[in-house]
Formats: sequence, structure tokens, C-alpha cells
Amino acid sequence: MNRLGEPLLVAKIQRFFGIEPLPNDKEVYRSEAKEKQNYVIKNKLWYYLFVFGTALGDEVFYSTFIPFWFWNIDGAVGRRVVLVWAILMYIGQGIKDMVRWPRPGPPVIQLEKKWALEYGFPSTHAIVGVSIPFSVILYTMNRYEYNIALGIGIALLWCSIVCFSRLYLGMHSVLDIIAGVVLAVTLMIPLVPLIDYIDEYLLVSPTTPFLLVTLSILMIFYYPSTGKWTPTRGDTTMILSVSVGVISGAWLNYQTGLMTKSDLAIPHIIMWPSWTMFGYLILRTLLGFLCVLATRQVVKSLSYSFICMLVKQDETTIKQSKNTWQNKHKTFVELGCKYLTCGAIGFNMLYTLPQLFRFLKIERPTFFTEI
Repeated sequence: MNRLGEPLLVAKIQRFFGIEPLPNDKEVYRSEAKEKQNYVIKNKLWYYLFVFGTALGDEVFYSTFIPFWFWNIDGAVGRRVVLVWAILMYIGQGIKDMVRWPRPGPPVIQLEKKWALEYGFPSTHAIVGVSIPFSVILYTMNRYEYNIALGIGIALLWCSIVCFSRLYLGMHSVLDIIAGVVLAVTLMIPLVPLIDYIDEYLLVSPTTPFLLVTLSILMIFYYPSTGKWTPTRGDTTMILSVSVGVISGAWLNYQTGLMTKSDLAIPHIIMWPSWTMFGYLILRTLLGFLCVLATRQVVKSLSYSFICMLVKQDETTIKQSKNTWQNKHKTFVELGCKYLTCGAIGFNMLYTLPQLFRFLKIERPTFFTEI
């Protein structure tokens, strides 16, 4: 496909779903964003559906779906899904910043300005749209008794909404989406079975925390240079550090004897929770998210001050300086702060909070048996 002709195709897709450009001399004032826009949305249903779809690949989704899954569903599946997600996203983000293909320009209308500074090829939203729902299916299909065809249908719908949302919002070309899907599928073929062995090794090896911290820092340090500042490296740091925290928390549970193998036969039968179990689920989720938010605020503030002191830079000066790829001090401080903050969140998610739930007698009974 000729990439030069792709913006026109994306623009046609946007018009099909009800996004119409306004003449150059007309603008609509969008009060909630306090800015003007040169387009009008004629179909709100598609708009809200695809805004939801793109949120399935953003930080808000990660920070809600991952802890909810661990606290309320299955830790063994969760660890494997997190590993697949982290590896695929690192590769996808790295390729994006090595290839450096821009996002589609006019006549495409970019409804989302948040990621406009990033490069577009391949679409990491498409990678997430494939990796998370399909890895969940692959790791649960032999572990639980349920309608697998229905699960695959939901995964396909999930992936489709995420991919079409990126075209609808004008953030990717069709080629970007295809590349993201093909890359994810290709890498998952060898990776999904391999992760079973990696997860077992990481739980039992005495060197796991040292290995993960060292490897992740090296991966961040040698992340491809983009030639300009983009938020991609920071997002990659977040993904890696959360994964390190999650696996380290699970490792400590295993090494201290808290985690043991279950005697229940596999595949497990899925049962609807009782009202008491559902109440515990709500309590775990609310209390857990409050603790995650508190962890984020405390660790972010302390780590930012500590790293600024470490590099002998004034904290206020660093915060007020512009994000540029040449600004080494700001980059080091922000990446270091994000690494420590997200790592602490991941660790608390798997180690500290489950023990708090046990102390309060609202734990999920099978949490410490999921190996």
C-alpha cells in the first residue's frame, strides 16, 4: 500500500463514521477543552464507542485492569499476561522510535492531541488490542471451563474497537494498524508458550529481583534515540517498571512461603460469586485503588526530590524546564521518578495489598495458590 495515499483513506473512514471537516473560515468553540476545533462530530454513538476503545490501550486502563485482575480473578494468568504485554510493548515502542514514521496528516483530522508528538508506525494500541485479550484467552482456556468461542468473539470485538478507534481519532494509518496486529500475532506465537517457563523460573530463582531490575534499567538506558522528545520512552519505562514490581511482589510471596500450589484440579469450574464474595470484591477493589493512589503520590514526591538531590539540580528548575531530548537532567529525573513510582505500585499490588486484604479477612481465598 502506498503510504502517501493513506491519509486520504483514513479521512474517508472518519467521514464514514460521522466526522466532518468545517470550511477553513469556520471554527467551533469547544468549551470543555477551551479550544477551537475545525471539525464537527455528527454521530455521538461512534464517538463515545471509539473514545472508550482508545482508552483500552491507555495508562488509565492499565492502572485499573491489571490490579483488578490480580485482586479478583487469577494471579497466575495475570503474571503471564503482564509479561507478554511488557515484552510486546517494549518491542513495538522501540520499532516506532527507530522507524520514525509520522502520524497521518491532512486531510486526516486528529481528534486526540495527547499522543501527537509520538511516531505512528507500528500502532502500539493495536499491539495492546491483540496481546491483552488474546493472551487472557490463551492462558485461561486450559485453566477454566468456559465457552471459549464466546471468549474469542469478545477478544476479536475488543481488538476491533481498539484498532478502529485509532483510525477514527486520526492517530494512525491503516498500515500502522496492520503492522501492529501482525507484529503482535507473530511475536505471540513463540512467546505465549515460552512465558510459562519464564514465569516459573522467575518465581523460583533467588536472583529474580536483581535480574529484573538490572535488565529493565539497561533496556530503558539503551532505548532507541528518537532525535526529538516524545512521551514514548516514559511510557515504556512505566510498563517495564510496573512489570518488575509485579513479578518481584509475586517472587517474594513465593520465596517467603506465602504462595503454595493449589490442590484443586484443573480446569477449574467458574462459579458466580455469592453476595458476600461480591461485597469483598468491592471492598478489595476500592481499598486497593485508594492505596495505589496513595503510593503514587507519596513515592512520586519523595523519589522526585531524591533524584533531583542526587543529580544536584533544583527541583523547581527541573519541573519548569521544557521536555527536550537534549535535556539530560530532566529526562533522568522524570524517568527515574516514573521507574520508582510505578515499580512500587506494582510491588504493592502483588505483595503488600494482598497481605492487607488477608489481615482484614477480605482476601480472595485462592490468591496465594496461583502458581
